[in-house]
Formats: sequence, C-alpha cells, structure tokens
Amino acid sequence: MNKIYPSAAAALEGIVRDGQLIAVGGFGLCGIPEALIDALQASGKKDLTVISNNAGVDGFGLGKLLNTRQVKKMISSYVGENKEFERQYLAGELELEFTPQGTLAEKLRAGGAGIPAFFTRTGVGTIVAEGKEVREFNGHPHVLEAALNPEVSLIKADVADTSGNLRFRRTARNFNPNVAMAGRVTVVEVERVVALGEIDPDDVHLPGIFVHRIVVNANPEKRIEQRTVRKA
Repeated sequence: MNKIYPSAAAALEGIVRDGQLIAVGGFGLCGIPEALIDALQASGKKDLTVISNNAGVDGFGLGKLLNTRQVKKMISSYVGENKEFERQYLAGELELEFTPQGTLAEKLRAGGAGIPAFFTRTGVGTIVAEGKEVREFNGHPHVLEAALNPEVSLIKADVADTSGNLRFRRTARNFNPNVAMAGRVTVVEVERVVALGEIDPDDVHLPGIFVHRIVVNANPEKRIEQRTVRKA
C-alpha cells in the first residue's frame, strides 16, 4: 500500500471533518507538523477539539487555527506564549481541559496501548480531579484518568521509509510517538523518505504499523520559540 501523498492537503483529504478530535505532536514549536497544520487551516474544518501539549504561538503552529477560530476546545498541559489563546479562553470563546503534562503523555500512550483508563496520584485534590473517580492505593488517593483516542493524529518526524517506519530527530521526538500510536489515522510529515531497509531496525523509533499517510516537507521553517543567547 502506498502511504506517500504528494502534498499535505492531499494527505488530509477525506479524513478530517468538522467537530473532530485531533491530536498534534510537538512541544512548544519543536517537532510540530508545520505543513499539516497549514493544510488543516486551509481545509476550513471547524469546531475541532485539539489534543496538544500547547497551542503554538500567536500566528504560528496551532496558533494559526486559533486565529481562524477553527478550534472549539484544547486539551493541553501548557497554555502560555499565546495571547490569542488567553484572550479566547478568558472571553469564554474557547474551552480548555487542563491536563498535567505527564498525565497527558500517559493518556495518549494508554490510548495507543488499548488501555481505557488508569489511576494516578497527579492532580488529586485539585481542579484536575473534579468530577473524576478517586480511589485509594497503598494509602494514597489516586484519580482515574481516561485514555485519549483521537480520530486523526498529525505528527512530525525526521525520516520515514516507504512503509512508514520513522526516525525522529533528538528532542523533536517529544510527544510525537505517543500521539501517533493513539490516533485511529496517523499522518506524518517528514523531511525525507528513504527506501525500505535504509533505516537500520535498531534506529526505528516508531514502527510503520502506526503510520497511515506520509507527506514530505523538506524545508520546514523550524521557528525558535524563545531565542536565549548569552550577553556579549
């Protein structure tokens, strides 16, 4: 089966729709699928619930979808760096399901592993636990967290082979593998595609069974969220 698509728009064709639950990989602006986010914006799909560690910055990454008011709800662990996110949330225009970062990663990992829910001590006694079952284990209360199973996952990797086996580049791996495994349909944006067998089996970070569609973006912008340099 050919998994390679000629453009990001073609890779999303027929799988995205209004009101969908979509997960997007990345951490800040590191390892985000820039071309796929642009294609999602151009699709005009709206009322989306987006699972992502954060929502990009104003005018870049997922921030673009906020500007066009395509996102109804964010499931995130960090919401700084984005004034439009703040404005929409405080104005009651955007729903937010605040989720501790480790819990968010585990909710995605559990979704990919077929685990429907798990107990964790994180969030007990806070607004995170409101409305959720709390049970005691080993003398400590734990809150029940449900797994996440997005209908579509959009991720970024460095290299794919033609079967969709992936290799990520250093810290750009971040949430991407968990997001990929959780999605019912996963689309990956890569900088290059190689022949099957060119990635050594020991270097495969994510097996191709989790990847359904591949698009090449050879020259992503890779914007730096906050450039910090030493004073001269």
